[in-house]
Amino acid sequence: MGQEIAQVKQILRQQMRAVLEELSQEERAESDQALAAQFLQHPKVAQAGTLLLYCGVGTEVDTRPILQALLDQGKRVCLPRCLPDHQMEARAITALEELQPDKYGIPAPGEGCPVVPREDLDLVLVPGLCFDSRGNRLGQGGGYYDRYLEDYDGISIGLCREDFFQVNLPREPLDVWVRYVLTEEGQVWPDL
Repeated sequence: MGQEIAQVKQILRQQMRAVLEELSQEERAESDQALAAQFLQHPKVAQAGTLLLYCGVGTEVDTRPILQALLDQGKRVCLPRCLPDHQMEARAITALEELQPDKYGIPAPGEGCPVVPREDLDLVLVPGLCFDSRGNRLGQGGGYYDRYLEDYDGISIGLCREDFFQVNLPREPLDVWVRYVLTEEGQVWPDL
């Protein structure tokens, strides 16, 4: 059963990536701008002092405007740094210029950026190709966030392009879900 779910998820990843590639630059930019606005207006973001975010690459949501806005607000902004064995840690930055490509080419904090303990994080923005109506996510397949967020009891939010929001994604026992899913139109999970 577990192998079957993993295969279904891999097929879904391929399909989602292909459809995301078909979005025009204009469609992507418009979606990114609306998602950034929804995130920055969310009350849980306003309440959070220390946040772990990611720097979107490729067809992911461009989070740089979010990162800059939160830095401008004086929030403690952290990004993940990948470690061996599919582990990760949060490191704080004070400027986007502190980001440098990691082994995957993803902008990440440099060695000089301080490590922030997971228990200090008020909110985590979790990446995903898509999310569903129960807060489940389909990630890139590395399992970094699933391992990192296991037993995390803070706030977690996923950004999902409206057209990619799913009713029910396949889920494996170690998959973590997010507490809130936002689309360009607003919060869709849990439904308000």
